[in-house]
Amino acid sequence: MKPALRNLSAMTLLAFASCHVYAVDWGGYFRAGPGASKKDASRACYGLGGPGLKYRLGNECDIYGEFFLSQGMKADGVEYKALLMTNLFNPQTDTGSATTGINQMYVEGKGYDVAPETTFWIGKRFYGRADVHIVDTFYTNLSGVGAGADIPVGPGKLGVAWFKTDQNATDSGNRINVDYSGIPVNPGGSLRVLGTYTQGNFTGGEDGFALTVQHDQKELLGGANTFWLQYAQGSAGLDGNFGSLTAPSDVKSIRVVESLHWQLGALGGQAQVLWQNDKAAGTKVDSISVGGRVSYAVTKNFKLVGEAGYSQKKPDGGATQKLAKFTFAPTLATGPAFWNRPELRLYVTTAKWNDAANAA
Repeated sequence: MKPALRNLSAMTLLAFASCHVYAVDWGGYFRAGPGASKKDASRACYGLGGPGLKYRLGNECDIYGEFFLSQGMKADGVEYKALLMTNLFNPQTDTGSATTGINQMYVEGKGYDVAPETTFWIGKRFYGRADVHIVDTFYTNLSGVGAGADIPVGPGKLGVAWFKTDQNATDSGNRINVDYSGIPVNPGGSLRVLGTYTQGNFTGGEDGFALTVQHDQKELLGGANTFWLQYAQGSAGLDGNFGSLTAPSDVKSIRVVESLHWQLGALGGQAQVLWQNDKAAGTKVDSISVGGRVSYAVTKNFKLVGEAGYSQKKPDGGATQKLAKFTFAPTLATGPAFWNRPELRLYVTTAKWNDAANAA
């Protein structure tokens, strides 16, 4: 006799009949372009392994794009939105052998009589992300396949979500995120507290826990500042997502990040300072990174952009890896501000690293 299988799952069926449909929105992001290099060498990227340790301006050796379609609709007083995002990626600079995939495919609804102000969602989506653009790193990133609800609570918003990952036919994992954001703590400043619980649901799978405290300060030097304090252990990641589902409780990480972006007249930019400590199997690695990107608007549509960054990794008992990088980029843009996009850049990059970084 075969054993009975019991599955608890969440599903959605989206039909467009008998709905008031709004306009279709289209958007996306891509980076592409040629790059010169010496004879018998392809274009290379310069960065140490790890989040926040690669400064991306003039340091992109791939082609990548993500493009989405979203549709809003309303039925019987309930507002819905469905979104589909596809992507294209090639680690080289052409599209010939690029892979394609689906980044997002989800639906959300608001206005149900049981909780009129709560937004419910289900599917695969980007969720709870907060990044530092110049290093292309999301220090909080809850994205995945799941279901959840965003609930107005007091002065802020409470997000509760369940995510599932299936590594193969037998190894799976569960993740619960509780995310309370928008808590006013000072003039122009708000706090976010994010808790994560992970479970490797298979023989050899481990539990994990992570906690993030994030402070956002608006209206600072014409921009804003974000500070992260993060801790994780076991199978949870520092970003609030899954880590390694087999990582035991003695695997621990802590990270502190400070990031500022500003716009003072023609001068704009973004900078970050990072420190991270990772412990596993009785060893530890300390990582630091400091750098920034500055733009100066010569005219409305022409900017001079420069970026400099230094990253370092020190394994316990090992040689310290060091990498420094500098880029200069005359840039055409739709406006003079740091965040005006799209940008067409002509850049020159130089980098210097030591033997330990080269070996790693």
